[in-house]
Amino acid sequence: MASKRIYMKQKQIVMVGYEEIMGLDLVGPLEAFGTALVNTSTGKLEAPYRVTVAALGAKTFRSEFGLIFTATKYLSEIREADTLLVPGGCGMRRGGNAQKLASWLKQYGSAVRRIASVCTGIYGMAASGLLNGRTVATHWKHTTDLAKRFPKLKVDPNSLYLKDGKYWTAAGVTAGIDLALALIEEDFGPEVAIAVARDLVVYMKRPGGQEQYSAPLQFQLQARGRFADLLPWIHAHLDKDLSVEALAGRLALCPRQFTRRFKSEFGSSPASFVRRMRLDEARERLSTTECSVEEVARSVGFSDGDNFRRAFERCFHVAPREYRGRFAAKT
Repeated sequence: MASKRIYMKQKQIVMVGYEEIMGLDLVGPLEAFGTALVNTSTGKLEAPYRVTVAALGAKTFRSEFGLIFTATKYLSEIREADTLLVPGGCGMRRGGNAQKLASWLKQYGSAVRRIASVCTGIYGMAASGLLNGRTVATHWKHTTDLAKRFPKLKVDPNSLYLKDGKYWTAAGVTAGIDLALALIEEDFGPEVAIAVARDLVVYMKRPGGQEQYSAPLQFQLQARGRFADLLPWIHAHLDKDLSVEALAGRLALCPRQFTRRFKSEFGSSPASFVRRMRLDEARERLSTTECSVEEVARSVGFSDGDNFRRAFERCFHVAPREYRGRFAAKT
């Protein structure tokens, strides 16, 4: 929890509700904002946010899968807010919700300090024209459609979330929590955001530029036959010999045949894939342990600390120590 005492006036977060919303896009960020606490100038822990769910249509609305929500206000009643957050859902991609939101944004958006969307919530923001020329993110499934429908946007298909001016956009579902943590960090610093992540049992606070789906996840989606069990075995033995010969031996294939089949199925050499798995795991360990950089390097199979640092920086565009300073919990 933040040790620095600050004077705190509650910031109003307005979350837009509508029929056929994605439930977790609403609830995930709402829980993150509701969990945040800051140590104020009075010496007491206080909630820094006041969260309001404001409906585009009826105050009682259903999620895509039938969960019922009740808003406390209509969006038409809202004239200003610190932050407006638009969750995604199929109800924003069809019907009149996007245009209703766009009309409100054109009229009152200038009175909102920060405007954000999760997943397909961006469709309503994009319809207002306020994102024209800006770089944005959404769920990878919708990037092509978004770019086609709104050609003035610069759609990034990979990032978890992005900030361009006062506008924040994020990928789908759990990325909404990543976005909320980033907004909390912007307001009150990394210690408060990391404390929220811990309370929510989020494995780590992920940077916005991290890919929406990692190499190991892609591997799991594509793996077939004897390759299907290889990922968990590799992950459990990152500090061991993971040469082509060792991996081929696991599958009873000759090294040449193994390499050919691996490249054919996954579009990557075994060595490149193993290196990325090691670096992904190193990133997690840097964020969640107090081991030295050298110890983390050895634990994931790098015998040379300098080689590890160079590989880490090439992959993530930040040095291991700097990454730890930005994303690890402070004790």
